[in-house]
Parts: sequence; C-alpha cells; structure tokens
Amino acid sequence: MLEIDQMAPEFCLPNQDDIEICSRDLKGKWIILYFYPKDNTPGCTTEACEFTEAAPDFSELDAIILGVSADSAKKHRNFMEKQNLGITLLSDESTDMMQEYGVWKMKKNYGKEYMGIVRTTLIINPEGEIKALWENVRVKDHVAKVQAELISLQEK
Repeated sequence: MLEIDQMAPEFCLPNQDDIEICSRDLKGKWIILYFYPKDNTPGCTTEACEFTEAAPDFSELDAIILGVSADSAKKHRNFMEKQNLGITLLSDESTDMMQEYGVWKMKKNYGKEYMGIVRTTLIINPEGEIKALWENVRVKDHVAKVQAELISLQEK
C-alpha cells in the first residue's frame, strides 16, 4: 500500500467520455482520488452523489475529484446520467492502476474469496505527493472528512 509523503504513481485512464486523463496533466492541482467497487450500487452511489454535491467547494480549493473503478467508460456514462453526477470517473478495466495503488486486494464475502477494490481515498498535492490516505472507507460523512483534511493541508 502507498504511504503519506510518497509520490503518487503516474496514471493515464479513460474517463466516462473515453477521453484519456493523465496525472501528469493535473500537476499544479490538488487531486482527490477515490477508488470504489462498482457503479450503481448503494454505497458507491451515495459516495459519488456526495462528492458531486461537494464538487463546487473542492473546486474553490483548487482540487479535482476523480473516482476510479473497474467499470467501463460506458457504464460510467450510464451511472453519471442516472445519478446526475458532476465529477470525473475513470475506468481501470485492466485493474493495473488499482494494483499499483494497492487497492485491488483479496476480499471475502459470504465465505467466498475474490479479488476486488477496497474503497480508498487519497489526497494528492500539486507536486504529486500523497498527503492523506483513507483505507476501507465508510461512506457516511467521508466527503466532509476529506474536505476538512484538504483545508487543513492547504493551511500548512
């Protein structure tokens, strides 16, 4: 798993409109990078809607919100239209980026083991360093915690 003050691994992934988004093009901005299991599931929908609702506040803090899952760009488009989302969703169907970030792990559910995404959020500073990290995220109040931490980091 990645650690605070480590450089975030570089990435290039297609967004919901099949436009490639690369971390190198986002230098100079704060990045809220969150990994979530699946489009149109209850927890993931709540998280995406809360990030969308808070997007203007993050924008004022010069931060961009990027959600990442293994869903296709087409599934992301459908999710965004259905939920009226206003954030950017990236598609990592190969799971390469998620493996590099250490969020693609063995999970257990009802006694079955399988590989899946561990809900994780990172704050990456304008220089590309990881400045905050939440693993095994509980969705309730999470977006507010991320926003408070970003404000605190920017005051340092």
